[in-house]
Amino acid sequence: MSKPAEEQPATKVVTPQSLVTEEEVKAALRLDKGRDALLKSWSMVDFTKKGDNFACVVSSVQVQYSLNQENMEVVYIAKLNPCRHVKEFEEMTSVMFRKESEFYLNLVPELNSVLTEVGQKALRFPKCFHGCMDKTKEVILLEDLRPQGYQMFDRRRGLDVAHITLILKELGRLHASSRLLQAKTPDQDLVVTHDFLVPDIVADESMGFRDVFLRQLDQSIDLLERFGGYERSIAWVKSLKLEFAKLMKKHLGRSKYNVVCHGDCWNNNVLFRYNDDGEPSEVMLLDLQINRLSSPATDLIYLMYTSLNGEVRIPNLNTFLDTYYDTFNTVMEAAGMDMIFTRSELLKEFRSMNVIGAIYAMIVVPFMLLEPEDTPDFNKAENMEELLMEVKEKTLEAIDKYPLMKPRFLSVFDEMMDLGLIP
Repeated sequence: MSKPAEEQPATKVVTPQSLVTEEEVKAALRLDKGRDALLKSWSMVDFTKKGDNFACVVSSVQVQYSLNQENMEVVYIAKLNPCRHVKEFEEMTSVMFRKESEFYLNLVPELNSVLTEVGQKALRFPKCFHGCMDKTKEVILLEDLRPQGYQMFDRRRGLDVAHITLILKELGRLHASSRLLQAKTPDQDLVVTHDFLVPDIVADESMGFRDVFLRQLDQSIDLLERFGGYERSIAWVKSLKLEFAKLMKKHLGRSKYNVVCHGDCWNNNVLFRYNDDGEPSEVMLLDLQINRLSSPATDLIYLMYTSLNGEVRIPNLNTFLDTYYDTFNTVMEAAGMDMIFTRSELLKEFRSMNVIGAIYAMIVVPFMLLEPEDTPDFNKAENMEELLMEVKEKTLEAIDKYPLMKPRFLSVFDEMMDLGLIP
């Protein structure tokens, strides 16, 4: 007589939040509060809205602990592998988490060291307390900046002069600090000791971004056709598709002005703190998953064309570049080093990246102007094709629904025609 088959245990559903383990929480607590801190309990608490984050899931860990016989609480921000199980994203996700974790834990301390040596303040990044790089189980635990009053600016509005000025100053300090660090080892390139700077998520075709970007260019053609009157721009975008891979490698690769770049510096990857008058007074840079060693203009062009309205960007461009230049130069002078470019060379370098700025705008702007409730849920997509189709449908539906989209999107093409980039 045969035995009845044993019931198979139900397969455990792996969610991003389930990746955080008690050992990881203990490791973060030790680094943050010292070895005498004793973990009592912890729990995951979600707080972000749909559309706030794209490459990962962001949650928080509420931790209760005791220290010196006192009960205390601390909250850590948790960046988590999104567990999408979409094959096209797997290698890219692994590389992105390694880049960010090593940037925070290994490179930032070195950059801050060279800055403080010359009397400059440390860079404005959140503290990082833990990084797990096990493939498909990646976790990064960071300082929670919310109690200090930092908050995200509404991406749909477009940054104004006060907000963008704070970002440009911090980018100038980041870029300059990497030149100071490189000067410590003139015969050894930074990528020798920090090889995570080498893989370029955007330019490397093996990472899966190429197909995403090309589909977004197709969507831009659809938008331009819907708006009407932009036949020259449509022909230009079609020509870009043919040269896309070559353009990205050319402009995002090494440069004669190499600096450590943020790589993804746009509205949602910075937080601001405000004074009593409601004016932005401090900034924090976040989300270093696409960092690279390249031209500083790659950061500047990305920021300017993804996060500003044309009415702010175009008339203020020279002032913005001057602000960036002056901050960069202040750091170099403090170290007794020569500036690596003149103001005119910086403007020329920036203008040489205009085509990349337009591509970034076509990829990011239509999506970022959607209301949160209309933002596709990246974490529920089962494959890349499904995700891109939903993005396209939502964007085309939004043309008449959101009046901000048309002027923000078209201002980029108007500017490129005025500059002679679009024939």
